[in-house]
Amino acid sequence: MGVHSGSERVLAGLDPEQRAAVTAPAGPVCVLAGAGTGKTRAVTSRIAHRALTGEVSGRHVLAVTFTARAAAELRARLTALGVGGVQARTFHAAALRQVRYFAPRLLAGRAMPELLDSKARIVTLAAARVGLRADRAAARDLAGEIEWAKSSLVEPGEYVAAAAKALRDTPHEPAKVAEVFVAYEKLKRANGVIDFEDMLRAAVWGIEEHPDVAEQVRGQYRHFVVDEYQDVNPLQQRLLEAWLGGRDDLTVVGDASQTIYSFTGATSAYLVDFPRRHRGATVVRLVRDYRSTPQVVGLANAVISQARGTEARLRLELVGQRPPGPEPELRIFTDEPAEAAAVATRCKALVDAGTPAREIAVLFRTNAQSEAYEKALTEAEVPYVVQGAERFFERAEVRQAMVALRAATRSIPGETPLRDAVVEGLAAVGWAPDAAPAGGAARERWEALAALVQLAEEHAASPPVLPIGEAAAVQRLVTLADFNDELARRAAAQHVPTVEGVTLASLHSAKGLEWDAVFLVGLSEGTLPTTYARTAEQVEEERRLLYVGITRARAQLWLSYAVARSPGGRARRPSRFLPQLDRSGGPTERAGAATPRRAERRRNQVVSCRICGATLLAGPDRKLGRCPTCPSDIDEELYERLRDWRARVAAAQKVPAYVVFTDATITALAERRPGRAEELVAIAGIGPRKIGLYGEPVLALVAGAAVDEVCPEKTLKIDP
Repeated sequence: MGVHSGSERVLAGLDPEQRAAVTAPAGPVCVLAGAGTGKTRAVTSRIAHRALTGEVSGRHVLAVTFTARAAAELRARLTALGVGGVQARTFHAAALRQVRYFAPRLLAGRAMPELLDSKARIVTLAAARVGLRADRAAARDLAGEIEWAKSSLVEPGEYVAAAAKALRDTPHEPAKVAEVFVAYEKLKRANGVIDFEDMLRAAVWGIEEHPDVAEQVRGQYRHFVVDEYQDVNPLQQRLLEAWLGGRDDLTVVGDASQTIYSFTGATSAYLVDFPRRHRGATVVRLVRDYRSTPQVVGLANAVISQARGTEARLRLELVGQRPPGPEPELRIFTDEPAEAAAVATRCKALVDAGTPAREIAVLFRTNAQSEAYEKALTEAEVPYVVQGAERFFERAEVRQAMVALRAATRSIPGETPLRDAVVEGLAAVGWAPDAAPAGGAARERWEALAALVQLAEEHAASPPVLPIGEAAAVQRLVTLADFNDELARRAAAQHVPTVEGVTLASLHSAKGLEWDAVFLVGLSEGTLPTTYARTAEQVEEERRLLYVGITRARAQLWLSYAVARSPGGRARRPSRFLPQLDRSGGPTERAGAATPRRAERRRNQVVSCRICGATLLAGPDRKLGRCPTCPSDIDEELYERLRDWRARVAAAQKVPAYVVFTDATITALAERRPGRAEELVAIAGIGPRKIGLYGEPVLALVAGAAVDEVCPEKTLKIDP
């Protein structure tokens, strides 16, 4: 393939805005990319286009992002586009690689300190030294404060003032946190270890203070791409500027409306100010949403359109590109257990109807909300996976499985199809493809190993290519040994396979992911926004969290909240971020129209779905007595008799059919089959006047009477 044809292939299929981002000239480029607008494609295509046209060399490009998965995705896409040599890494991985490489020079022969995987142990010791007793949760909170300070370039002696300026909600009195910070730094030095922030600072120091290191790094990396630029913190920005060294061949990609990590020190200020900091920068806006249906996109736009503050200056109005789908559902429940049970029931229905469990997610504001949904899904026998609870490759059953698969290479013939070999190898740890437990932790363990089998199938579908001299390349069989190498590579990069199960995740951990069906739960005041959001800026970040949650859904979206935390508990209000709910009660019926006061009183009556218990808001739903998506138990034969009767009465009275009863009321009668006048009144849309006019024939029809029996000729001429 020639250079020209390769670059043209990269441009094929791009929309006009994506093409503008890909072909933008060298220099500062800012791509404002809304959720689902194809930013990863735009980023990789820009790198590939520049490389294939000879504008840059792949080995001189450094692309940085925030997760190992995203970095792996960038590398995989670039390889598929025929571009090699590009370094795609997280900030931490890139810094670690450079620090290790230059350590002999920077440390004058001394060994590089060990890198801490977690601050928890040393933070706990540091807290004890200053008279604080820190359990696991307290140690995590203190570690978070230290990470925020170091990421924000705040020294221990500056912490108190900086925390006050940033309005930090500190786990202890700020002066005490500062003491823990000081003790933590001393303990680190005494133990000869460094944390991730130290590593980033070491990379900055190596470049800023050592001209020879700076020259070598800048000679290697000449073109930079930063994904998720709205999540950069001051320390990462300092490292980026050290890498650049005053040069401006920089492409940044971000969405200010997805700025949700300010508590870690991340700030969208660098994205917002990019055109000012880089005069003459090219700015491209990607707004065509290829992920979500227009209905989901419309709700996302409605939520973020109310945003205020700095980030709102770069707000994007998305334009849905997919075919229409179902409207998002808004549900209200009496309490949280009822909400969780209804979500689990719907998840089961989706799975039974053919939606893969891995394409369903339940998202919440805090991790503490997970337990209720774990319990409800277990009771409903729906498999689930808790996002971020434990790294996939660190799970005991996965480690055991990898040991078993390595051992199996000695006994399973090399020509055995890969899937069969993996299934046979997993038998050593008690896994079988047809032995899935009903639910709970056992099902979760089974699904984790099933994910390895699925990964084997995917790996076998794209076997390695071997060049044979001048001949065309050929593909060879993927062996179990090859697959073990792939697992080791993935484990090192934390590139995990997809596990079959409904995903339970916090809104923060859901960033960057997407599902066919998403449940956004617990949307009440005090939870979203959290009670800890006290400033206007903090409240706006909570709004962006909901926006991020909405834009995770491809097609089906459920939003819900519980009036009380527990049965009989104190009532709460729905989140202020939710769009105005429909409380109209449906179209006003001409016959027997209520007075405004009476209509308002009826609208304010609580009507619950008789199937799932949700509070019904829309008029037609209130009449039916159920949500539009809950299963109907309609008596079809009665429904047809009621329609026939209504048509005759309407013809005799010379009025439209809906004046007698609306379609929703007819459906409600056929579903609920009232036996007494009191039960008729319970159906919204049937008042005393209509009972007087039609109550007797309707009850007779429900009891089994034929239409001719209740419609003698003399009764058809009644003038309402």
